[in-house]
Amino acid sequence: MDLDLRQVRYAVTLADELHFGRAADRLTIAQQTLSAQIRTLEKRLGVPLFTRDRRHVALTPAGETFAERGRRLLVDAERLVDEITHTCTPLRIDVVAEGLPSTLLIHHLRTQAPDLPFEVLQTHGMAAALPRLLTGDLDIAFGRPFGLGRPLGAALATMPVGLDPIGVILPTDHPLADRDEVPLAALAEHPLLIHSADESAEWHDWVDQAVAAFGLKVATRIRGHGRTSALAAVQALRHPAFGRTSAHLPAGLTARPLNDPVPLYPWHAVWNTTTAHPATNRALELIHTYARTHHWHRPPSANWWLPKPDSGTLRATN
Repeated sequence: MDLDLRQVRYAVTLADELHFGRAADRLTIAQQTLSAQIRTLEKRLGVPLFTRDRRHVALTPAGETFAERGRRLLVDAERLVDEITHTCTPLRIDVVAEGLPSTLLIHHLRTQAPDLPFEVLQTHGMAAALPRLLTGDLDIAFGRPFGLGRPLGAALATMPVGLDPIGVILPTDHPLADRDEVPLAALAEHPLLIHSADESAEWHDWVDQAVAAFGLKVATRIRGHGRTSALAAVQALRHPAFGRTSAHLPAGLTARPLNDPVPLYPWHAVWNTTTAHPATNRALELIHTYARTHHWHRPPSANWWLPKPDSGTLRATN
């Protein structure tokens, strides 16, 4: 029996999303078309790949096997086309969003490997990148591999890249702006604005753990994408917010380091070992060298804080 690669892609995408609407959006097809194609595939195979009702979609044991092997089949098909046509599929790298240290790595890759073709994407969080890593639609992503609500999966590998000190973004007339550095105990007296995207569950988890660990208060939670949106929310609502202190700020805002302890946000490179692009290892070596040369992986000499899962990873790599 011949397999239709289009139907394989449909089934693999549905296995990643476990939701017909989201899977159809990713595939840019109608939900009814996806449902019909899955039924046709199951009929040809003679076994159900999914169980579904009005609220839930789940993989059957046969579906789990099909999804795992199907991902490899799709990547092999892409590599075959590249080999026969003497083309090279670009390395697809997710930098999360604008204004993050991961964007510096793109400039480094372009400088050190000008012959390496790659595409830069912004998925706004590891939770959004994860399904694309699993299908091979994404080659390398950056982010925190904890707080995602599910494990990464055996096929994915991680490499620690950086430990970013998190500070506080403030209106320039805020009482805390008079300090050169802000102790976390002082921040507890001023309710926070929490800005996060649905795709960045790992950032949301980090913030919630920091709030719980230091008795911080939350004034409001805002959903949005990117640093520009977060800064606009601070300007409009006048509440302090967690953020990196090194980037440019618009007029009316300032940033202060947090201390006693310094909260650190860890981020890793994540890739799929079963669908790895031929250039993945070369890119990872360049990323590792740059991060180590610039000491991105070193915690500060002052007292610092990480959530427990991240602390375990830090001890294992040092």
